[in-house]
Amino acid sequence: MLGGAWSRITARGKRPARVGRRLKEVVAFYEQGLGLPRLCAFEGHAGYDGVVLGLSGCEYHLEFTQHEAGSACPAPSRDNLLVLYVPDPVELEQVRGRLEALGHHLVEPENPYWRDKGFPFEDPDGWRVVLCQTAGI
Repeated sequence: MLGGAWSRITARGKRPARVGRRLKEVVAFYEQGLGLPRLCAFEGHAGYDGVVLGLSGCEYHLEFTQHEAGSACPAPSRDNLLVLYVPDPVELEQVRGRLEALGHHLVEPENPYWRDKGFPFEDPDGWRVVLCQTAGI
């Protein structure tokens, strides 16, 4: 058991970083489809290109990278989800419409709970995102 200074962590923000194979298409999914703003981008950093996108009103960012030599990093199971709450039903429909206009369609969820509670999509690298209208469901 850890004690003292190691007993807890105080983090102000979160930023999962994910390497994939289709950076351009993945960024379009999250930036144009979901409407997440681009915070920064980089090219050629030790062989990696990447883009950091933000979630409105949150200290939570998503980083997507791609290595020049490619990546063998497969998507996790279909039950590993990023769940985004979009409380405004009009905005939720707008996001769904943008994703569908980009060629992305609803996918059958692994867990049937999400069939009635949200709208699951799969990004170009095979990772799942579920859009929900309300939190705490």
